Amino acid sequence: MNMARRLAGIVLFAAAGVALAEGGAPLLPAPGVRSFERDASLQRGARDFANYCLNCHSAQYMRYNRLTDLGLSEEQIEHNLMFATDKIGGTMTVAMSRSDASAWLGTPPPDLTVEARVRGRDWLYSYLLAFYRDDGSVTGWNNLVFPNVAMPHVLWNLSGTQKLVETQYEDQEKAEAAAIAAKSLALMEPAGGGKYVVKTLAANTPGTLSKVEYEKFASDLVNYLDYISEPVKNDRINIGIVVLIFLGVLFALVYSLKRDYWKEVH
Repeated sequence: MNMARRLAGIVLFAAAGVALAEGGAPLLPAPGVRSFERDASLQRGARDFANYCLNCHSAQYMRYNRLTDLGLSEEQIEHNLMFATDKIGGTMTVAMSRSDASAWLGTPPPDLTVEARVRGRDWLYSYLLAFYRDDGSVTGWNNLVFPNVAMPHVLWNLSGTQKLVETQYEDQEKAEAAAIAAKSLALMEPAGGGKYVVKTLAANTPGTLSKVEYEKFASDLVNYLDYISEPVKNDRINIGIVVLIFLGVLFALVYSLKRDYWKEVH
């Protein structure tokens, strides 16, 4: 019976569309983007990356002139996005050296060029929504998806602040049910004595953006990080579809020819 209930809980998690992070909270699915909205979303994401991320995080394998693929002109890129170089063919590097970053921040911020391929879109989206105030940490911030993260919440003025809410349950089944019912980021951890605690987040102080607006901001930024991890991804997929269609037609013609030849044999 207990095994059946646990399997039912796993099925409910899957039906809710959440994926478990390793040792972390269930992830929120990153919103998709329609094809006609793609370039606009990526342009906003590029703007937000340059304004909020490029101060510390580089994208050293991405060149500025690739942004022309998003419908931006070189003049727009030079005037609005290039802060660390004056060459349109240059890569997205930061002026801060790794030694300075280690001295000031404790550890060098990671390069974000392929972060979306390493972490996944859902992880990045959930991470941007999972910061909360923690007076016990060095930075004053913590993250439900990445506990004890060294990065402070640099977007707090946009998102506002959140606080951690901990609710204890008598057994694992009740804790799982509560985590599912939360329909948001929820981290379940053992609390000893067979009990479990479910950690969720609650709004504390508002930011300059509403909750929906900040989620859209995070979605655009994740879409951009996903794009720079493989700028030719859409071209690769489209070419693959064309090749498969060609092979399908070729197979039909070859099979028809084969039947025609073997008809003479029989």
